[in-house]
Amino acid sequence: MLLAIDVGNTNTVFALYRGREPVGQWRLSTNRDRTAEEYAAALIQLMSLEGHGREDVHAILICSVVPQAVLPLRWMSRDFFHCDAFVVGEDLELPIEVALPNPREVGADRVVNAVAALKLYPPPLVIVDFGTATTFDVVDGQGRYCGGAIAPGINLSLEALSRAAAKLPRIAVAQPERVIGRSTIEAMQSGIYWGYVGLIDGLIARIEQEYGTPMTVVGTGGLAKLFAKGSARLSRIHPELTMLGLVEIHESNASRMRRKRRSGT
Repeated sequence: MLLAIDVGNTNTVFALYRGREPVGQWRLSTNRDRTAEEYAAALIQLMSLEGHGREDVHAILICSVVPQAVLPLRWMSRDFFHCDAFVVGEDLELPIEVALPNPREVGADRVVNAVAALKLYPPPLVIVDFGTATTFDVVDGQGRYCGGAIAPGINLSLEALSRAAAKLPRIAVAQPERVIGRSTIEAMQSGIYWGYVGLIDGLIARIEQEYGTPMTVVGTGGLAKLFAKGSARLSRIHPELTMLGLVEIHESNASRMRRKRRSGT
């Protein structure tokens, strides 16, 4: 089976796939100082709780926006799962053209999301990912990744607001009943929720204006469903887009990965 690993700035997600079928998923907080042994101890225990052993894993694919995490995960793969991990952006060919002056500059997760969205929907596309940052990624009509926009993430904005303003409490992200809040918490919920809805719909409108034609909009990430309720543009939601992209990249590189494993190089 394939063990797909998505290392984000906040969380690291491990998902086990039998072909294209997901059979288990586990989440750890991202810790830049976590060792290979610590990753292995946590992951092997979590897998065993659902009846999976390390011997079930025959391939490992990593997508990471945290460079410090890559080497310990490679060591974990080698020493505890007896697999050579493949890293998106380092070891594998991507089944999508990255039409940027410096393709290596773009975050691996953004390109992986584009691969998945292109598999599901016809281009041109805008992919909105609600993560530590809120990213907007564009796939043109020829199926090429061609850039996008990056905004502060919702939870990041809430933390900054609470930290900088002594009288403002920490709040949960929720869709308020009205825009005009009648308490501090209602006012904060309104500003965050409807402010981000305005950001989402406004940026999508500007992207379409610049591109010159309407585009299919795909939302992903934990808060995508919540913001789709208020957005006029988030009509297609796929919370597991990054993992689907990793499966697609694995499938497109399967023969190359097998050859490398056999050769030991």
